[in-house]
Amino acid sequence: MHAWNLKPARDYGLTPDERRLSVRRESGLGDSLMHFVWLGFARAFLVCWNRLAIIGRENLPKHPRFVMAANHTSHLDAPVLASALPMQWRDHASPIAAGDVFFEKRHMAAFAALMVNALPVWRRNALAAGHAMEALRGHILSGPAIYILFPEGSRSRDGRIRTFKSGIGALVAGTDVPVLPCHITGAAAAAPIGAQFPRRHKITLRIGRSLHFESVHDNRAGWDEIAAVTQNAVARLAASDCGLTPPPRKP
Repeated sequence: MHAWNLKPARDYGLTPDERRLSVRRESGLGDSLMHFVWLGFARAFLVCWNRLAIIGRENLPKHPRFVMAANHTSHLDAPVLASALPMQWRDHASPIAAGDVFFEKRHMAAFAALMVNALPVWRRNALAAGHAMEALRGHILSGPAIYILFPEGSRSRDGRIRTFKSGIGALVAGTDVPVLPCHITGAAAAAPIGAQFPRRHKITLRIGRSLHFESVHDNRAGWDEIAAVTQNAVARLAASDCGLTPPPRKP
């Protein structure tokens, strides 16, 4: 007989408040049910209200272990990306959210953590952000995990894709974790900054082919290279609608 190889949950011993704020959070039965309800509602709402169209769904990897990287113009962006995923992957999908925006107030932190399954990164504290990125990297290397990431860092106010930050490189440099470039069109018009309720405007999500960075060095230069390559891939998806060729961003 083989001995059981049981391990405690990564969030074992944390209080409910600590668990909501931790990138080590794991999903239990109740969490899974809430994720199912939220993702089902978000997908149905976006399809019915915003006529969500998803192009390139066949580019999704076969296994739930990758990073979705997209432009960012609206609070609808995260549910749009999550809507492209199979429902059985709901517990593995986690938007990477700004802790100073979505996790400072207790009620908002509870919604972001328990319903959306968002994981916080604290932008105002470089040391805390560094530790969070290390924990996120370790998590995606050790098991199923899908990160929904907006490398611009915050929403673009004019719709233009701004320079991608190097954090995405710190997550995947020198690993076999693929990055899936995505571009969202229409979300800014559907839910502009300051809007109280989404407007009836069509949203389109384009999913590109996976990018792989196994051979890129895990250092600052490698992180910047990954950010530049990913930004260029997202820009190409944006330009595909009108036949433009975007100027490449240099690493």
